[in-house]
Amino acid sequence: MPDRVTARCYCGAVRIEAKAPLVVSYCHCGDCKRWTGAAVPVLAGFAEADFPLPPGLRERHFGEAVTRWTCAACDGPIAGRFAYVPDQIYVPLGIIDQMDALAPTMHCHAEQQVPWLHPEDGLPRVQGSGRDALNAAK
Repeated sequence: MPDRVTARCYCGAVRIEAKAPLVVSYCHCGDCKRWTGAAVPVLAGFAEADFPLPPGLRERHFGEAVTRWTCAACDGPIAGRFAYVPDQIYVPLGIIDQMDALAPTMHCHAEQQVPWLHPEDGLPRVQGSGRDALNAAK
């Protein structure tokens, strides 16, 4: 795993340099699927202090539990924060330039996996958020 990563939005207006993520995981929850547009999103979890969000992002709150940021220019997803994993920021792996070096280590919300998807990767499958494992990554 690289020591540092760079990330950028779809249009390139948002560019971020950060320390390497704490964890990389598949997330099968409906919320992440809709936000990323992927049937099985992969998210990299960073210590909040290690992933500096630049000014000018569009910030949206979904209840008290979820905050998401998008690029103000292209509306591409940048990051999300979830109350059940405090002090961490989750980023869609596809915006990270070094994604080929950041393999997932688990599946979260495995019970919501689409029925036609059958990854046989041998990774742990967690029912629900995987909050214990994700919080342990700190």
